[in-house]
Amino acid sequence: MFQSARLPHTIDKATWHAEEPKLREALLNAQYDLKQSGRFPVVLVIGGVEGAGKSETVNLLSSWMDPRHLVVHAFPEESDEERDRPRMWRYWRALPPKGRIGILFGAWHTAPIVDRVFERIDDAHLDQRVQEILRFERMLADEGALVLKFWFHLTEKQQKKRFRELADDPRTAWRVTNLERKYRSRFARFEEVSERFVRATSTAEAPWIVVNGRDAPYRNLTVGRTLLAALRERLDQKPAPTPDRSPPLIASVDRVNVLRALTLDRALREDRYERELEKWQGRLALRTRDKKFKRTALVAAFEGNDAAGKGGAIRRVTGALDARVYHGISVAAPTEEERAQPYLWRFWRHVPRRGRVAIFDRSWYGRVLVERVEGFCAEPDWMRAYGEINDFEAQLAAHGIVVAKFWLAIDKAEQLRRFKSREHTAFKRFKITDEDWRNRKKWDDYELAVCDMIDRTSTDRAPWTLVEANHKPWARIKVLKTLVKRLEDAFDAMP
Repeated sequence: MFQSARLPHTIDKATWHAEEPKLREALLNAQYDLKQSGRFPVVLVIGGVEGAGKSETVNLLSSWMDPRHLVVHAFPEESDEERDRPRMWRYWRALPPKGRIGILFGAWHTAPIVDRVFERIDDAHLDQRVQEILRFERMLADEGALVLKFWFHLTEKQQKKRFRELADDPRTAWRVTNLERKYRSRFARFEEVSERFVRATSTAEAPWIVVNGRDAPYRNLTVGRTLLAALRERLDQKPAPTPDRSPPLIASVDRVNVLRALTLDRALREDRYERELEKWQGRLALRTRDKKFKRTALVAAFEGNDAAGKGGAIRRVTGALDARVYHGISVAAPTEEERAQPYLWRFWRHVPRRGRVAIFDRSWYGRVLVERVEGFCAEPDWMRAYGEINDFEAQLAAHGIVVAKFWLAIDKAEQLRRFKSREHTAFKRFKITDEDWRNRKKWDDYELAVCDMIDRTSTDRAPWTLVEANHKPWARIKVLKTLVKRLEDAFDAMP
């Protein structure tokens, strides 16, 4: 991967001075065209060898283009807030919205390479990190992002000369840090691991462009022209529909499924319910105050039929929690800001830190439920969402977060009774809308979507809990019991 980058590439000053103004103007025009179209974001990843001119090129691009529509993020050592969340959280938050260019300096590729060089991880763990990155970049490309990755390279001899030049100049000596000296002492190992990593993560949708960083004019012209060509090509393309290569999903041929197998009329007597409620709320309160809870977090997602009692179940959960510990997220149609980002962005930003609880009233499953049934997204988009959701939840669980997912199920007759009750109860009228009645007409379509969702996204680390909800007290106790059990299992697994 680095053979061409080891060659002595140079651009003379005359060529640079002739080309720089034209390139600068063209890039600025392309940036404004991107903003005007608002069709896609540009994710520009900058990585490579220390001393290869990464900072200089990023600063130059920033000076060439309008900074109002350009976002530059550097990723130094993780903060306490970032360490409390899965490692990809900090990168999700840095993604540029549609119509803007984001320059990510030292992004998700840096830590795996450094960790392998210093033997913090082995080859197997490096391969796992590579696969995680490949899925992430594939998701960005599927969401329409233009992903460009530049690897700035130097030979060991070139790097040594470059560091000496910087150290000898009083104006630049500050840039040669102890950390960079430490990295330079392991140049051969860094090159070995980096070449393997770059080769493994260079894909059709997100290839690495390897650039020799010794000669500044060559480096800057190469990056600028590559960015311009990629931008112009994408802007000039007419949006094409995503090809649908997936086989159709059909209902069970014998009409047996996980929802119809539920005994929905399970119930509790009122006196027993009051005792059980006090018991399980108390146990949940104690578990979230346990010192072990500070080493984990809880993400609870509530889905269900309209009028299935999600709000009531959530209130019984929050009634057991310190208000300073939990955050409730009510998910509605995405805002303009959220539509400008990949689908899961608005959920990633609500991932709680350790010792906290995030409760989602509706969740990321809207893509494979409402959006699927109502046709708000194309079939290829909701079909790939199953894998993206599983990956999202796997990253949460790998970080030690407890993921609890509830589907509250009622039958069609019980839903009709509750709808009519809402219409005739003054303080409940806001709970029933024309959309609820419209969704009811698609009961069978939603049932198929729910069964597919459960089959495809119920995993060992993030299982679905199906809650028989015709009787609200039964449903509420089952939710509380499940949360307590999931937390206790997590505590037992801790060393």
